[in-house]
Amino acid sequence: MPTPSRPFVSIVMPALNEERYIGEAISSILPLSDDLDYELLVLDGGSKDRTQEIVRQIASRNARIKLLHNERHIQSAAVNIASEACDSRTAVLVRADCHAKYPAEFVARCVDTLGRTGSSSVVVAMRAVGFHPKQKAIAATQNSRLGNGGSQHRMAGQSGYVDHGHHAAFDLKTFRALGGYDETAPYNEDAEFDARLVESGGRIYLDGSLTIDYYPRSNFRALGTQYFRHGWGRANTILKHGKMPKLRQMLPVLVLFGCFGGLALVPLVGLIGLLPLAFYLSACLAWAIGLAGRARDFCILLAAPAAVVMHMSWATGFLTRMLDGLRQRLGRRLRDLLSRSGTASEGRVR
Repeated sequence: MPTPSRPFVSIVMPALNEERYIGEAISSILPLSDDLDYELLVLDGGSKDRTQEIVRQIASRNARIKLLHNERHIQSAAVNIASEACDSRTAVLVRADCHAKYPAEFVARCVDTLGRTGSSSVVVAMRAVGFHPKQKAIAATQNSRLGNGGSQHRMAGQSGYVDHGHHAAFDLKTFRALGGYDETAPYNEDAEFDARLVESGGRIYLDGSLTIDYYPRSNFRALGTQYFRHGWGRANTILKHGKMPKLRQMLPVLVLFGCFGGLALVPLVGLIGLLPLAFYLSACLAWAIGLAGRARDFCILLAAPAAVVMHMSWATGFLTRMLDGLRQRLGRRLRDLLSRSGTASEGRVR
């Protein structure tokens, strides 16, 4: 057997009720190169479907695949558990998603990019792919600026150093040194980790030549829940690191304020108050018509309601966390004031 010329890699795949996707995800990400040695750790968070059975079947044919239990359930915990339970030879940690299909030799190419660029983390581009009308419309929305706001990791072909992207590979020593993902927040752990990585002097490289196919949520209810969590997590990261949000991140919040503010003014200004909502809905519909025309697929017209669900859910999640953070800060300040007041009163009595 040839001697591996690349470092040993542990591929980590968090899973929860992924019977529909996990077989293809594992099949597409398994390395084929003889000069790369690896293990694949599937961290299951308590699946109730056939996920574990499918993994065991695949593992029976490949001893490098192992099924582990994620008793803490969330994705961030899965990666942290794997970073400690992985093979002692591991130098690179690769994070994989069940809702994805990976290009050929994805792991080897991530490892090569990590070494060539001298970065601490490699992130990749992501393209959403759908199978039925709603999922196709949701995918089309996520692939467009209407849905992604121009995020760099949504633009295949663009490479370079970035502040954040879709996580693919880490230098294991760096990941451990930073304490891994923050498990105190259930969402947005990737962006929060990237903020700490950059603050510590680490570098993140976006390899635009590595584009994964991502399978988005297939109905609007699940999509709304996902984007509420995205917005909540982004606000949590901003609060934790004290950074100003980007303009593209605030646009959904501004749209939400504009639409509901106009509706609140209808009793005072009449139908004029409906203009912000009408303009927003018209813009989403016009964008959806454009996407459907280019794709020559009428089902893409559902991109209009998909965009509304994504924007409004994200904004609601964002505001929920920001308001909660404000309440917590005001509470701490009030307690500090009361504590100092009590101390001063005690001093006067003495």
